[in-house]
Amino acid sequence: MNKVQRKNLRIRPFAIFLICVLVPLNCWWVSASIIRGGGSPTQVSLFYNAVITILMLLGLGLLLRRLHHALMLNRAELLVIYTCISVGAGLAGVDRFLVLMPLIGHAHWFATPENDWINLFHLHIPQWLAVSDRHALEGYYRGFSSIYEQPHFTAWLSPIFWWTLFIVAVHLVMLCLSLLFRKQWVESERLSYPIIQLPFEMTAPGGRFFRSPWMWVGLTIGITIDIINGLNFLYPVVPSLGGKLYDLRQIFTERPWNGIGWSPLGVFPFGVGLSFFIPLDLSFSCWAFWLIWRAERLLGVIAGWRGLPRFPYEAEQSHGAYLGLCVLAIWMSRRYLKQVARQIVSPRADEPVSHRATVIALLGAATFIVAFCLKMGMTFWIIVLYFAVWFAIAMAITRLRAELGSPVHDLHFIGPDEMLPRLFGIRRLGAVNLTGFAYLYCLNRAHRSHAMPHQLEGFKLAEGANIPLRRFAMLMMLASALGALGSFWAYLSMYYAEGGFAGFGRESFNRLETWLTYAAPPDVPAIGFASFGFGLTLLLAAMRMRFLWWNLHPVGYAISGSWAINPMIGSIFVGWLLKWLVLKYGGIRLHRKAIPFFLGIVLGEFAIGSFWSLLAVVLDKPMYRFLF
Repeated sequence: MNKVQRKNLRIRPFAIFLICVLVPLNCWWVSASIIRGGGSPTQVSLFYNAVITILMLLGLGLLLRRLHHALMLNRAELLVIYTCISVGAGLAGVDRFLVLMPLIGHAHWFATPENDWINLFHLHIPQWLAVSDRHALEGYYRGFSSIYEQPHFTAWLSPIFWWTLFIVAVHLVMLCLSLLFRKQWVESERLSYPIIQLPFEMTAPGGRFFRSPWMWVGLTIGITIDIINGLNFLYPVVPSLGGKLYDLRQIFTERPWNGIGWSPLGVFPFGVGLSFFIPLDLSFSCWAFWLIWRAERLLGVIAGWRGLPRFPYEAEQSHGAYLGLCVLAIWMSRRYLKQVARQIVSPRADEPVSHRATVIALLGAATFIVAFCLKMGMTFWIIVLYFAVWFAIAMAITRLRAELGSPVHDLHFIGPDEMLPRLFGIRRLGAVNLTGFAYLYCLNRAHRSHAMPHQLEGFKLAEGANIPLRRFAMLMMLASALGALGSFWAYLSMYYAEGGFAGFGRESFNRLETWLTYAAPPDVPAIGFASFGFGLTLLLAAMRMRFLWWNLHPVGYAISGSWAINPMIGSIFVGWLLKWLVLKYGGIRLHRKAIPFFLGIVLGEFAIGSFWSLLAVVLDKPMYRFLF
């Protein structure tokens, strides 16, 4: 790389300024879209708000180029902004701040003589993390007020400060883990990272991506479908082109066939486009295991296993499967981790970020997390076990995204806050720890907008665009802090104006009330099925390593048992079928030519989907949601 090229790849102060502006603005976009009926941009692995922001910056750069070339952003800056938006604005999504905000004041606002929460668990509530002032909560829940009123703002200062520090510490641990595994998972194994193909190609030098005629064909198809479906939402007389979910239970209404449960089918262009980049064995495994889950449900209904009320315990099996994926990822990297351990003792000068400094930062952030939870009143060994499981899930999600590009990875309602009570029983954990679990519900309700995969994918983008890693890592941490503060600002400003949302607070504290009023013993079937899921994942991985013809992938087993795979399964099947046909009849040459076409489909639906989302925000009324 010559001197001019190196200069062009600097991260200039102007780009850092844009990060400071665009991350909070995207937090507002995500939160406003959720609240005002436009859906959430963070429900699938590739956040459309981040992609469209880069598209707008590219268009703006073409206009500004005529004024001065220095106003144009280079590829490295665009990809850094994309990653920072994904990391920061992801916090505003459905599985982080949308869950966290109702938790902070719910226990005090909804306490009544009938539920007796005051005597049941108010004693254990960490007051520095919650808002108890009735006047401040009245404005929050009823609206027609403002967070900028001094009493309201003062009441929220302590929770904002402590929750922001906690979230930044969690993101720092994940960033350090990504840095420790970066060389193995980015440079040595050369994993495919399918999710980042679109932003990487969009920022290719010379606008190569936008010169492909097949990209424009795909873009036109995606735009046309989304415009027609949007018009169908507003004017039902206009025929739709898919984009809706059709539940198979409407067909299978008689017993035992209605035992298949909620089984939606639909085809979404963006889902088909993303699925084209998934390896064939994984996309096949997703829909194959989806069918196997339905067969298991039917088996439970036919056999009448009343002693196993949640058979086939899909959430528990999935939880075990994710832990199995983490163990597999660590096992496959064991030789590399030995080298990392040696470099911690004797650092190498050629490492862009020292492993010793990374481990020190990781231990510092982990110490803060433990101290934070101890201050909440939780027990040390429970804290360690809780976050060991949580970060194991984070590593599994990161690995499966890097290797296979799973479009969803939600793992609903089955984090360590659910599994530890089932493992040890309610009495063993105690009321204080369970109250802590209620406030940490924002980490565990689901994992759709998880930050760690975006951090590692950012390092993959850094390799392809020659981005300086040290500065990139620091900017990702800046984005985490901006995302937390921006999410607080967005939700508080809208909730005080329009009235707060109580739903996820109700989920968490009703669960806590149930725990404390009925001290359930250890759930043996749940632990058994989680162990089965762990073992089956290792078996599936062993079969893949031993037999080339074995197509069932352990990742397909893990992700197909969760909620989010259901709306995507039709798109995954169509994407698998099209990719199989392309490879069978056109080979790798046709596959390469088809890549811009499918990326164009994704970009087209993201572009018009963003228009409908922003229109819903502006008009404050529901619009067509292409993300189900």
